Amino acid sequence: MLILLSFLLRVMWNNITLCSICKFSPSSPSLLFSRSRILHHVFERKYKDLCKQTAQILQNRSCQVAKRTCNMLPSRLVSNKAKYRRYTKTYPVLDGRIPTVYQHVFEENLRNNKAVIQRYSELLEMVSKGGGENAILRHTQRNKKLFVRERLKMLLDDESFLELSPLAGLNLPYGDVPAAGCLTGIGKICGVWCVFMANDATVKGGTIYPIGVKKQLRAQEIAMQNRLLSVYLVDSGGAFLPLQSELFPDKSDGGRVFYNEAIMSAMKIPQVAVVCGSCVAGGAYVPTMAEETVIIDKIGTLFLAGPPLVKAATGEDVSPEDLGGAKLHSKVSGCSDHFASSEKEAYECVRNIISTLNYEPLPEEVIEYDGPLYSSDELLGLAPRGYNYTLPVKLILSRLMDGSRFQEFKADYGTTLVTGFGHVEGHLVGVVASNGELSHDASLKGGHFVQLCSQRSIPILFFQNTAPHAAEPTSISQAEAHTNRLKAQASMMAAVACAAVPKITVVIGGCYGSESYVMCGRSFSPNFLFLWPNARVALVDSRHFFTIPKAEDNDCKEDESELNHLKEKLEEESSAFYSSARLWDDGVILPQNTRKVVAQCLEIINQQKYQVISPCQYPVIRM
Repeated sequence: MLILLSFLLRVMWNNITLCSICKFSPSSPSLLFSRSRILHHVFERKYKDLCKQTAQILQNRSCQVAKRTCNMLPSRLVSNKAKYRRYTKTYPVLDGRIPTVYQHVFEENLRNNKAVIQRYSELLEMVSKGGGENAILRHTQRNKKLFVRERLKMLLDDESFLELSPLAGLNLPYGDVPAAGCLTGIGKICGVWCVFMANDATVKGGTIYPIGVKKQLRAQEIAMQNRLLSVYLVDSGGAFLPLQSELFPDKSDGGRVFYNEAIMSAMKIPQVAVVCGSCVAGGAYVPTMAEETVIIDKIGTLFLAGPPLVKAATGEDVSPEDLGGAKLHSKVSGCSDHFASSEKEAYECVRNIISTLNYEPLPEEVIEYDGPLYSSDELLGLAPRGYNYTLPVKLILSRLMDGSRFQEFKADYGTTLVTGFGHVEGHLVGVVASNGELSHDASLKGGHFVQLCSQRSIPILFFQNTAPHAAEPTSISQAEAHTNRLKAQASMMAAVACAAVPKITVVIGGCYGSESYVMCGRSFSPNFLFLWPNARVALVDSRHFFTIPKAEDNDCKEDESELNHLKEKLEEESSAFYSSARLWDDGVILPQNTRKVVAQCLEIINQQKYQVISPCQYPVIRM
């Protein structure tokens, strides 16, 4: 700007000079006129050149300033908000009104869901009490320890967290193990999303059962898949020996927990452990393989074999504190890095450790979004009690998407599958939702859309309600159509399996057979998978059992009795609670909470964009 002003002053001065020459030298007008024209052209050319240079300088400076601003601000603040304003409110609005002709189906679904939700609430209430009131009193009063849920309150930030598989361990062949004897989930510590694994010593004394191993392995898998810091609150009596063959020798048994700890450390995923009770036998390796460990005085103990085994082997009497207490491991063995005189001090120490991780600060939530135009409470009437009670899936989407807006992809082709783009609390997602039997055209459309999302790095949200077992073909033309449908489904399976984007699956109805794989069931490793309480998970739907060919001598009462027994068994084993008790999912969620849970998962997945990852690939080796 200063250069431009100085140039303008020079032009004005030259013009004054020329005017002076013209005024005081009238005898040579032609000479003066030609001089004036020459100077005018020279000044005009220089003026234009200088303007171009000035504009270029200003443009470069503005680009540099913008670039510095982008570098200083998290990318989500710079770009995502602008994208949302530009695209979201132009997506078409879904019509979420429930037609009168569907009203009786809506009411039947509503009655069914009120019953299953009542059962769900009862189970959650039972699980929240851990091993029972007597066990909690013994744990807190005699052993002077905090209940596991109190520990989490002290450790996590003061906001809601996502608990994973709370119903795991119920009604198993070896008895009830409430919450599988450990609490796992994802919550914020110092503003950072973390996976936590906390033993509940009120359940079987903290003894590890096969289902507890499976639950911890799933939590570690989520941590690796989403690059989440892991915190272990260890209070364990070691493996439950009567079931040692089910939790010790195989690849996916107890030893895999320690293997994962090493792999996670090499992946630069931090792990912190707190010894807040007994760490005996296999449980002792969890804190000793974590990158940093805190042990609590007079409460935490760490050893492979406790005092009773020492007495039996050597005849020596030794106290737990002398054998493996906090002072020993902090001052002598070095197995612990931090000594805490109380549980409160220990969890404050963990928060301080997390502040040293050199994580980029997460951006503040500034994305503006509209809520759905229709009430989420109506999802209770849209969650089908069975496939025959299924309503159009767009009615469900209209109660989950921001502003009930949805940009549908191939709306008139393969209509038994709905695909398209929408936003959930400002997060852009691709939606793949079952709207009937997965036909040949629907599978081709689904495979195309999944590849689009993978190409554009857009997370995919699957809403699964697969059809019951299809009838066997009775003609050549039907067999040919059946084969073509299977080939198209195989193509979609490959697309889903290879899509390198986060995937979240919600089973809103049935999860049956091969279609469950196509719609990103558990075998296809979605980042998260949740069930609605009405969901059914099985190879076939027992309510459509007549589609399975019976034996030739079906008049025989014995065969008929076996068939009825099989049907009853399938009916019992296909419920959402049976599935969740065995960790075939990440938990049962209420339909009206789906939008909140999905948005929370998307935010958790996004955190890894702001992590600083060093290039070296080796774990932290403890001394």
